[in-house]
Amino acid sequence: MSLIESFLSQFNKAFLVDSRWKIFLKGFVNTITITLGAAAIGIVIGVVAAVFRYVAAQRDPRKKKTLGSMAVTVIDKFIAVYVAVIRGTPLAIQLMIMAFIVMQGISNSIVVSIVAFGLNSGAYVSEVIRAGIQSVDNGQMEAGRSLGLDRVATMRLIILPQALKNILPALCNEAIAVIKETSIVGLIAVVDLTRASDLVRSRTMQPYFPLLITALIYFLLVYGLSVCVSKWEKRLAKSDKR
Repeated sequence: MSLIESFLSQFNKAFLVDSRWKIFLKGFVNTITITLGAAAIGIVIGVVAAVFRYVAAQRDPRKKKTLGSMAVTVIDKFIAVYVAVIRGTPLAIQLMIMAFIVMQGISNSIVVSIVAFGLNSGAYVSEVIRAGIQSVDNGQMEAGRSLGLDRVATMRLIILPQALKNILPALCNEAIAVIKETSIVGLIAVVDLTRASDLVRSRTMQPYFPLLITALIYFLLVYGLSVCVSKWEKRLAKSDKR
């Protein structure tokens, strides 16, 4: 059998026989769904946690403690513990705890995966955003307040847009990490791209095509995201020069 015939034979077994391409399509859809859902949750958690910790850090310790200030302290400590626990434990363990303990009553493993990955991403995003906020000069907050804006409006209209420009590459890296980390959802029986390649490989007993195609798809996803973020960075840089 020639090299071309061997190539076509393996391709046929991996994708065409028994419509095995549908397994890859299902895995691709699940991977994208989990990634987008987790990214959305992570961004929301990250922004809220980062802004809250920033505001808590700006409080004057000399002021008299009130019920509100004590509540802020408790929430700030809770967020700090949440970030430390998430960053200090393996994602695979977090995923299994979410699936088999916290959300064991939920049969939809994709929803469980989205929540688990979203909580994990939120911890990292919060630190990235907090670093971005701290990189903005403190005078920006004072300038916003002098214009009559409250703290929330100043943060939303002045601080966060500037912070975003500083942390865009780091946020891109986190998004890339989420895409690649979804490869472990097979631990809770979700058919993602990696699990799809395992299923096809077990049926064909030929690992080359399933694994190489899966690696290529991951690469294209990551590369496409990197290109989009790079173009966004250039557009933001152009807007700064105007």
